[in-house]
Amino acid sequence: MSDPANPASDSSKPARRSWADLGPRLISALVLILVTATALYLGSYFFAATVGAVFAGAYREWETMVSRAPLTPVGYGLIGLVALSGLAFPAIGPLGSVAIIGIACLLALAARGEGMLWRVLGLCIYGAIIIAALMMRGNTLDGVLAGVYLGTVVWMTDSAAFFAGRQIGGEKLAPEISPSKTWSGALGGLALGTGAGLLVWVVATDSPWWIGLVLSAVISVLGQLGDLGESAIKRHFRIKDSGDIIPGHGGLMDRLDSLTFGVLLVLLVGGLHAGFHAVAQGLLYW
Repeated sequence: MSDPANPASDSSKPARRSWADLGPRLISALVLILVTATALYLGSYFFAATVGAVFAGAYREWETMVSRAPLTPVGYGLIGLVALSGLAFPAIGPLGSVAIIGIACLLALAARGEGMLWRVLGLCIYGAIIIAALMMRGNTLDGVLAGVYLGTVVWMTDSAAFFAGRQIGGEKLAPEISPSKTWSGALGGLALGTGAGLLVWVVATDSPWWIGLVLSAVISVLGQLGDLGESAIKRHFRIKDSGDIIPGHGGLMDRLDSLTFGVLLVLLVGGLHAGFHAVAQGLLYW
C-alpha cells in the first residue's frame, strides 16, 4: 500500500507530462512559418536579407556561447559579416558570400581569445547554410517548391518527435547528449516527416515516388542528427537553451539545428544532379 505522504512510494506511476508550453510553441511556429513562406516566395534580396538576418541571430547565440562572455566589438563585427554574407549573395553570387565568411574567419583568428576555433567553426557552419539555402532558392519558382518540400520534412519531423516523445515517452535515445529525447520521438518524427515529405513530392512533382521517399527519410534522419549535434555542443558548454528569443522554442540555434544537414544535402543532391546553378531543379525533377 502506498503512502500518499511519501512521493517515493508512487515512483511506479508515470510522470505527468506538462503541456503548458504548447500554446506559445504553436503561436511561435505559426509566425515562423508565415515569415519563412513570405520570404521564400518573394525571393531575391528579401529572401537573402531574411536568411542573413536569421542566421546572424543564430550566430549571435553561438558567439555568446563559445566566448562565455558578453558580446565584444569583434563579436558584433562577426555577426554583421554573417548577415552581410546573405545580403551579398544576389548582388555578387556565392563566391562573394564565401569571401565575406572568409574575412569573418580571419577576423576571428586575429582576435584570438577563448573559443577562437569554435568561433571559426560557427562561422563556417552558418555561412554554409546561408549559401546552401540561397542556392536552393535560386531565381525560379522551383526554388519555392524545394523550400516548401524541405521545410515540410524538417518541421513535421520536429513536431512529431516532440509530441510522440512527450506523449509516449519510453527508452531514451541519447541520454548522455539530450536526456529528453526518446526512441519513440525519433521514430515518430521519422514516420511523419517522411510521410509528409512524400506527400508534397507526389503532389508537386512527377518524379518517381521512391526517390521522394528516400530523400524524405534521409532528410528526416539528418534533421534529428543536427538536433543531437547541437545538443552535444550545448552540453559541452553547459547550457540548456541557446537563447529565449522564440517563446516555447528557445533560441534561433535551437529552432534551426534540424535544418543544417538537410539543406546541405539538398545542395549536394541538386547540384550534382543538375548543376549548382539549378539546385532546386536537380532536387525535384528526375
